[in-house]
Amino acid sequence: MVKDENDMDRGKRPGNFLGTWNSKLHLDLKGIIRENALPFLPAKSLVRFQCVCRDWKLQISTPFFAHNQSLSCHDVSGCIHQIPGGPPTFVSADPITCGVPDPLLRFLPEPVDIRSSSNGLLCCQGQAGDKPYYICNPVTQQWKKLPKPIADHGYQPAIVLIFEPSLLNFEADYKLVCAFPSADFGDAIEFEVYSSKEGSWKVSGEICFAAVHIDPRSGVYADGVVYWKGKSLLCFDVTKDRSQVRNSFMHGILGTIDGKLCVVSINSQTLTMNVLNNAYSNTMEMSSRTRMWKATEKVILDKGLLNGSSNQSILFARSNLLLIRSGGELFSYDWRIKELKAMGEASYHRTEMICLPYVNSFASL
Repeated sequence: MVKDENDMDRGKRPGNFLGTWNSKLHLDLKGIIRENALPFLPAKSLVRFQCVCRDWKLQISTPFFAHNQSLSCHDVSGCIHQIPGGPPTFVSADPITCGVPDPLLRFLPEPVDIRSSSNGLLCCQGQAGDKPYYICNPVTQQWKKLPKPIADHGYQPAIVLIFEPSLLNFEADYKLVCAFPSADFGDAIEFEVYSSKEGSWKVSGEICFAAVHIDPRSGVYADGVVYWKGKSLLCFDVTKDRSQVRNSFMHGILGTIDGKLCVVSINSQTLTMNVLNNAYSNTMEMSSRTRMWKATEKVILDKGLLNGSSNQSILFARSNLLLIRSGGELFSYDWRIKELKAMGEASYHRTEMICLPYVNSFASL
């Protein structure tokens, strides 16, 4: 039997070919989004996206995906702030996409003071007894109680959490670095380091005798070095186990932008950012033109959006986000897209308040 010529050519018709091609494209696009886009999204969005389809639910719920997301998602998604003795509060830069199930951290065994944050993990300290340190992830509600430090870190420890997700480590590999007043050498400062690999604290043999006074809440980690600000800049190289004091320090708050140490200040709606250019400039000869800090950006913010308040301060500068307090309001400024956005009321003005950047991550402890 001879088939009709139209029947034989039907499979070659453009309409059928395009339909098949579009179907393949749709399948490929689903795979591309699942494999290459989802890991870059904040945790709250991913929890919601588990309802999209069975494949996405299975993908997002695997330990490998959680690990991949902690490697890929580094944008600051909000802040956690607290007045000493009060409960912590989470403020999201975008409540639809970023959030935590229990902002009060009630999953921890006792009330805590937040001390430091790094790539989705928080360092907290108990408010009673020996005041132990805890490391936790507010998204997964996983936590670990750390052993008691060897040294006395004081009432308000100058502690910095260092967590850099690694491709090869499924469990978080982190360190805590604390600068504390020496009990044996007057105004000197010593350092104690906790390593999750070792599971123990170690007091460094390094002692800083420069009699520098630092703000314990100012600690920032960048490129292997922890920095604290005061009238001078105290630096502790974690790898080399060495400290230095830099006398050239600019007015503003310490932060990190694109992994580089920076100082950001605000004056009359003008943001100024200076990036560390040469940490050794004060050891160079007098005739050298090399400067420690390099001005990289100056932005004039919309005075109307900031409510015209002259009482302004920067709470932190991390990754993509800058948090500004103007009068009784909180504002975020995104360096990448140059956007200023209101985040809500700031009904706190006490100088003891701590405010930390937060990344909405699935990082596993």
